[in-house]
Amino acid sequence: MRLSLWVICLSGSLLPGAQAEIPAAEELPAYSVGYDPARDPFSDGRDALRLARETGRRVLVEVGGDWCSWCHVLDRFLNQHPAVRTKLHEKFVVLKVNVDESNDNAEFLAGFPPTLGYPHMYVTASDGTILHSQDTAEFLHDGRYSAQRFLDFVYRWGEQDE
Repeated sequence: MRLSLWVICLSGSLLPGAQAEIPAAEELPAYSVGYDPARDPFSDGRDALRLARETGRRVLVEVGGDWCSWCHVLDRFLNQHPAVRTKLHEKFVVLKVNVDESNDNAEFLAGFPPTLGYPHMYVTASDGTILHSQDTAEFLHDGRYSAQRFLDFVYRWGEQDE
């Protein structure tokens, strides 16, 4: 039942598209670079799925917020590891979904398995099918994010849709 809500809510834009070029890091969509309580995750989700289809990638839904210290740690980690960041964006369209007191996006997130903490990630196919739920604590080694563990995740779940 949870799976179907994400697909149904976003089904208005499921037409296949031609392959397009993956944008450079500085050209990422706003929904890929920051948490914003004013953004509409349904609209952003449709855009992310369209871009994923056009570029042959999957969508990585990252749930968190500016209040989340580990969300900032993850952002710093990715900025300090450009090869990891590049590979992440080569394999995924990242959709950051805000959760905070002003906007918990409960209606959007009702279609996903429960989060185990923040940031939390979900991998979806370019048609919106939820493939995997990921606790980012699994990327930790000795209390720090591990480039190898993160890349293992990217390579395992970032296989392009056929």
